[in-house]
Amino acid sequence: MTIRIIRRTILPLLAGLALPACAALRPGGLTEGARDVAYGPHPRQRMDIYVPRGRGDAPKPVVFFIYGGSWANGAKETYSFVGDALAARGFVTVIADYRLVPEVRFPVFIEDGALALRFVRDNIARFGGAPEAIHLMGHSAGAYNAMMLTLDKRYLAAVGMRAGDIRSIVGLSGPYDFLPFDIDVTKEAFGNARDPARTQPINFARRDAPPVFLATGSEDTTVLPRNSERMALALRKAGARSVSLKIYQGLGHAGTATALSRLLQWQAPVLDDVVTFLRNSAT
Repeated sequence: MTIRIIRRTILPLLAGLALPACAALRPGGLTEGARDVAYGPHPRQRMDIYVPRGRGDAPKPVVFFIYGGSWANGAKETYSFVGDALAARGFVTVIADYRLVPEVRFPVFIEDGALALRFVRDNIARFGGAPEAIHLMGHSAGAYNAMMLTLDKRYLAAVGMRAGDIRSIVGLSGPYDFLPFDIDVTKEAFGNARDPARTQPINFARRDAPPVFLATGSEDTTVLPRNSERMALALRKAGARSVSLKIYQGLGHAGTATALSRLLQWQAPVLDDVVTFLRNSAT
């Protein structure tokens, strides 16, 4: 067993760090952008877009961030600190809500991500973003979603996108290799899957994967670091051209996300490392 996701462990901690979304997105505030942009008809199919101030005329690279929460919790407003941090470094950043367990099961939460990505590709130029430079990034269950969107070509193909439309992926503390489904969280999210092996990102490691940055904390007891280690090994064995693995000493599960915030960047250089990776992947 390589995953032990605990409900509601992360959100209360992050809520204290997040800025109100209306303030974060107000022109003249920390960032510019738009709030509650619909990418589908369901109330949870909404996104917030963070745009660097003074962006100039040149299109900016885009980061599509997917939050975690055991596939059963989460709200885009809670992660406004991620949008602010990345926009301050020059990235147009998108954070989208998606449908959650128990309303839906696998693979709907991944399919919502694909639908949102199609909307981003088709519309992000209006916000100064470059549709040909979309990077995926996720934390915890969100890293799982991001990795499945990147590696299993079926999801993007279903919305008319190519696997090559994703420039790179950042996975923070993600579960990628967690069979069998023997805890409530995974049973509820994946127990309906006809072929459990096809729910596991590690089984889709491929030679033509885009650049991958995997990060985890050495003290993560929620999603064990060996998930990231095994994912990196599988990608390298498959011949993927660029795979980076970083284990931050002393960080727990939430730490790889909270270290992106202005208040907790002193914990570990996660933001600097992610930004360096994204910029190098854009060349």
